[in-house]
Amino acid sequence: MDDFGATTQILQLDSSIVPRVLLVDDDDLVLARLAPLVSAAGFGVLTAMSGEEAIAILERDFAPIVITDLRMPGMDGLSLVRALRTRSWPGYVYVLLLTIQDGEQDILAGLDAGADDYVSKRASGAHLLARLRTARRVLSLEHSLKRALDEKRELAMTDPLTGAHNRRYFTRHLARELKQAQRSGGHLSLLSIDVDHFKRINDGFGHEAGDAVLQALVRRMAAALRRDTDWYARLGGEEFAAVLGSTSLVGARQVAEQVRQAVAVTPIGTPAGEVAVTVSIGVSSLEALEPTPPPGIESLLRQAERCLFASKERGRNRVTLPEEIQACKT
Repeated sequence: MDDFGATTQILQLDSSIVPRVLLVDDDDLVLARLAPLVSAAGFGVLTAMSGEEAIAILERDFAPIVITDLRMPGMDGLSLVRALRTRSWPGYVYVLLLTIQDGEQDILAGLDAGADDYVSKRASGAHLLARLRTARRVLSLEHSLKRALDEKRELAMTDPLTGAHNRRYFTRHLARELKQAQRSGGHLSLLSIDVDHFKRINDGFGHEAGDAVLQALVRRMAAALRRDTDWYARLGGEEFAAVLGSTSLVGARQVAEQVRQAVAVTPIGTPAGEVAVTVSIGVSSLEALEPTPPPGIESLLRQAERCLFASKERGRNRVTLPEEIQACKT
C-alpha cells in the first residue's frame, strides 16, 4: 500500500466548490509530503505546526477543511477539534484527524470530540484524496443549503412585483433602527409615499400598466435614495415608505423632494403607452415627536401618514412636514 510520499494518481475533483485545506502537524516532514499531494488535487493549502497556530491562521485566513495530527505538543488534535467547535466561523469546518494511532478508542475519541472523519497515516495517498472528495461534497451540500435558505429568507422579505422590501422587512428593520437611534440620541426620519390617482391608472390603462408604474417608481426611488443608510419598502398597493437613517427633519425634506421630482420628471413607459405619474409624500421624524413616552414605529408611521394625507388634501404631488399642518401634531 502506498504511503503519503509515494507516487499516486491525482484525481481532479469535479465539484464547483474548491475549498482550502489547513494541514496541522508538528512534523514539518509530514507537512512537506502532504502539501503537494493536496495541492495537486486542486485544493488551496495552508499549514500550521500547532493547534494554537491553526486557530490563529483560521481567524486570519479561513479554510473550511482542517486535516490535523492527533498527537501534538501543547494543543493536541482533540483539543483543537473542541476549540474549533466552540467558535464561530464563516462556514462549516470539516475536520479530518490524521494519526498513526488508529485504534478504536482513538477513533471514537476523535469523533466524540467533533471530528468528521479519521484517516490513518498508514493509509494511501489515494485514500486521503477520497476522504477529501467526501469533505468537498459535504461542504458543497452545506453551501447549497445555506444559499437556498438565504434565498428563501430574501423572498420572505421582498415584494415579488417590484423587488422592494416588503412590510415584514419594514417592520422588523425599522424597529432596529428606531432603537439604535433612541439609544444614541441620533436622527431618524420616515417618508410615507403614495402614488397619486393610482386607481385611475389601473382603470384607464390596465393593471399591467399599473404594475409597470410601480416597478418604475421603485427604480426612480432607488436612484434618489443614494446613501447606504437610506432604504425603502412597499407597504401594500401603491403605498411605499422610505427610512432615512441619521437624517434630521430638514434633511428628510430635501430627500423627499428628490424622490418626488425623480418620479414626476418624465412620464413612465408602460405596455399601454406613457403615463404621467406623481407621488404625494408625508414626512415624520423622531425630533418631531414627543420624547415621552419613547415613540415607537406606530407613532412614527402615524405621523408620516397624517402628513401624507395633508399632501393629498393640498393638491397632491407635494411634500408635507409635521410643522406645516396642525393635524400632524401628536
